Amino acid sequence: MKIRTWFIAATALALAAGLPVLIVGCSKAADHHSSAHAMKYHCPMHPSVVSDKPGDCPICNMKLQPMRDNTTAATAVPARKKTMYRSTMNPHEVSDKPGKDSMGMEMVAFEVEESASAFPGLATVSITPEARQRMGLTLGTIEKRPIARAVRTSARIVADETRLHHVTVKTEGWIGELFVAVTGQEVRQGNPLLTLYSPALVSAQEEYLIALRAKDTPGGESLLAATRRRLELWDVTDEQIQQLEKTGQAQKYLTFRSHMNGVMLERVVLPGHKVMPDEPLMTVADLSVVWADADIYESDLPYIKVGMAMELTLPFWAGKTFQGKVIFVSPTLDPVSRTMKARMEIANPELLLKPEMYADAFLAHDLGEHLAIPEAAVMYTGDHVYAFKDCGDRQLVPVEIKIGARADGWYELISGLNEGDKVVTSANFLVDSESSMKAALQALAGN
Repeated sequence: MKIRTWFIAATALALAAGLPVLIVGCSKAADHHSSAHAMKYHCPMHPSVVSDKPGDCPICNMKLQPMRDNTTAATAVPARKKTMYRSTMNPHEVSDKPGKDSMGMEMVAFEVEESASAFPGLATVSITPEARQRMGLTLGTIEKRPIARAVRTSARIVADETRLHHVTVKTEGWIGELFVAVTGQEVRQGNPLLTLYSPALVSAQEEYLIALRAKDTPGGESLLAATRRRLELWDVTDEQIQQLEKTGQAQKYLTFRSHMNGVMLERVVLPGHKVMPDEPLMTVADLSVVWADADIYESDLPYIKVGMAMELTLPFWAGKTFQGKVIFVSPTLDPVSRTMKARMEIANPELLLKPEMYADAFLAHDLGEHLAIPEAAVMYTGDHVYAFKDCGDRQLVPVEIKIGARADGWYELISGLNEGDKVVTSANFLVDSESSMKAALQALAGN
């Protein structure tokens, strides 16, 4: 009685949905059209019982009723016959194996149509054009098209480490004046950075003046060249040496200048600070080219390659894009975030990208031309991926498929369907519900 009640409720839901209840197979056999106008009858209690002529249901003895959509029934391929067994005393006692019923009487055989399903747990359904219109059902086509794996992720702007410069001195001394004292201040090549008093530098200047006065004596030229070379190794410029020759006086404070264009990212000294030869005083960065470190998830790792192009956008700057390329891919994953760093190099001539900014990165890996299926057609159940194929004659068949990369509303189609096949792209869940219910009814009828 519980099974019977379940059948009544399920059948009522199917009829209320306005969908036909015929379960059919997908075929193009020659005899398919020969029965185009034949009337079909089924049992309202047991939808798996279908007959070409009126009569009684062999399970419950109810009168077989004409199919609501006889055109659909006529276009169906004759389903496989399945032999079942029922009790002569209790028609609701049904088995798929011969034997005796609960009262010890031999069960009699009868046949039912068994629909073929291309996918476990689902059954082929037939839906009329009117029902499709009510459902809003649409179809898409399997086609060949270029596929590119799109990767979108966040990125952090950092300075190009190859364009960083530490300002140091090569002898100990004391800072006199700082010309660049504000972090973030822009500097140009040749601009003064600081002045330094160093007893060693003062002594070296005086030695050069002595050698200059004695250059005409035997060995004087060699001594002059050696003292000049010493000043140059301590970063004293040609202009400063010429000024020394002109004035004949050693300068207490020598000015040190920037060797590059950039921005001062860090300053660790103040006027009066004593410095040592190995101590960094400032950090200057050339930001005309910057890096963007992007977080790449494990699923995207096969598609990230050194040299591939990328595009960077800022969330607060609509319409502004920056072009670059991947120059480095980290060999290890972050154990916490389970992401890998991909480093991108980006031209920044206007200095619009600042270190520690966050941006959105877009990378596309071209996979070439492949068969593709519309993303809206793809359905999932457990470990399986499937789509509903339109086989013509109003039949929708669940077909298991294998998909690859996703790109612009399409999936790469690896197997399961062929070019030109039509698949359901909207109302999928209504079709899926109908298919699931038919498969469940079929299974219970078989039990």
